Amino acid sequence: MSDQVRVGIIQASNDVDGEKPVSIHKEKAIEKHINLVKQAAAKGAKIICLQEIFYGPYFCSEQNVKWYEAAEEVPNGPTTKLFQKLAKNLETVIVLPIYEKEGISTYYNTAAVIDADGSYLGKYRKNHIPHVGVGNDGYGFWEKFYFKPGNLGYPVFDTAYAKIGVYICYDRHFPEGARLLGLNGAEIVFNPSATVAGLSEYLWKLEQPAHAVANGYFLAAINRVGTESPWKMGEFYGQSYIVDPRGEFVAVASRDKDEILLGDIDRKKIREVRDTWQFYRDRRPETYDDMTELIP
Repeated sequence: MSDQVRVGIIQASNDVDGEKPVSIHKEKAIEKHINLVKQAAAKGAKIICLQEIFYGPYFCSEQNVKWYEAAEEVPNGPTTKLFQKLAKNLETVIVLPIYEKEGISTYYNTAAVIDADGSYLGKYRKNHIPHVGVGNDGYGFWEKFYFKPGNLGYPVFDTAYAKIGVYICYDRHFPEGARLLGLNGAEIVFNPSATVAGLSEYLWKLEQPAHAVANGYFLAAINRVGTESPWKMGEFYGQSYIVDPRGEFVAVASRDKDEILLGDIDRKKIREVRDTWQFYRDRRPETYDDMTELIP
């Protein structure tokens, strides 16, 4: 396994009206992202990550049961199967964030991880679920209406090119899971997101570089762009980026346009930074019991 890996992350707008049928969203968004993945692979990307629930608008702006139609089984649903074939053909690892249905009516915000030979390696389910309004129009991040909290922990996937972990959007505000991904061996952590300008924008380039430094890994943060009808709850401000274990930005995308962002990472830097700072050696887990026992 080479220490040099080109990573590709894709930020994109959703140009389908949110009042149209769910199937229309999925069909057009999947077609669009297949083309973007092919372009990223043609430019040398070996690990590619899409944005949070990539195949449609950020429907959590409203509470409407029609969006349950967007959910699929993972890995047995059609979208995972389709991207398994694509990953095999392109010899790329794909991190595929989709809306997961389990059983008859249990739903998760999930990312499937597909290896470069097309094999399904497993999935991460978003652990931290927000539920908050952002204005007086009734729109907000109504995610508890759509998702159960994840129940698979913080897995790390040993892909053909690197050991990778996934954190999804709101997870990024919680350092505990970010640390567990490091402890579980992650070399690159991907955070596919859907976040709008306003309250949290100033944290976008603050929290995640801090996670990368504290845990000694690369981190790739992905955000969509544009506004989405009919909600128009705010601007998805893009600015996807890749940051190294020293907190230095490897690559940063634009604020307002579809973009394939590529970054070349050197896995040797992970070892160098961890050997220099020794945060894992000096941590004191035996003193942290109160973190899980105390209730605020």
